[in-house]
Amino acid sequence: MKNKLYTLQNHIEESLKDLTFQTAWKESEEEYILACKLIEARQKKQLSQRELAKKVKTSQAAISRIEAMNGNPSFQLLKRIALALDTRLEVDFQS
Repeated sequence: MKNKLYTLQNHIEESLKDLTFQTAWKESEEEYILACKLIEARQKKQLSQRELAKKVKTSQAAISRIEAMNGNPSFQLLKRIALALDTRLEVDFQS
């Protein structure tokens, strides 16, 4: 009998069958997207959280909280992060 590799994707797919998890997942989607985009942009510039924080004039912990989906960054902070990463901040409302 072969051991089947259980991946994060398998876990998410299984968890999404639970209505409570599904609701929580949908409610955190924007934070997840923000965290992924920030990590991607920071790594593309080859910056550590500490280096980015220094450029933005904030703490490494503040950057970490955003990337861990535990922060509630102000719009001003997001604008400073985008400037430090030489990127454009986009906000969009969709129906």
